Amino acid sequence: MSVIKLPSNALLMRPADMKAYERGGGARTIPLVSPAIGATTFISGITEFAPGTAIPFHSHNCEESVVLLEGDAIMDIDGQELRIQPLDTTFIPPNIVHRFRNISDTRPMKILWTYASPTATRTLADTGETRPVSAEHEKK
Repeated sequence: MSVIKLPSNALLMRPADMKAYERGGGARTIPLVSPAIGATTFISGITEFAPGTAIPFHSHNCEESVVLLEGDAIMDIDGQELRIQPLDTTFIPPNIVHRFRNISDTRPMKILWTYASPTATRTLADTGETRPVSAEHEKK
């Protein structure tokens, strides 16, 4: 069972049993906490990056925190390349352009992300296109 509902309406989620959504470009996401399960103040999920995958530079309309769960990664932000290791945790204010890269040629990289709004958006730096983060969870 991927989600266990408790009498208090609390939930236990088991990501290993949950659907992953292909985002394209070597990234796949498992949404965890969202308005669909009753969240009203934040959303979270896990994204796995295939070896060598880098997501495009982007920003969000709210605060974001990312924890590297496994792998070898770089966070590009403020003109810097910052190496991050498992359990390193980021805090990124709204509207700050950044990206994450898997720098391994052989192993996946996995992050746990949290956005401080259930209506979080992602704006691509190159094109200015803005979409809800939740739209990534609708791709098959």
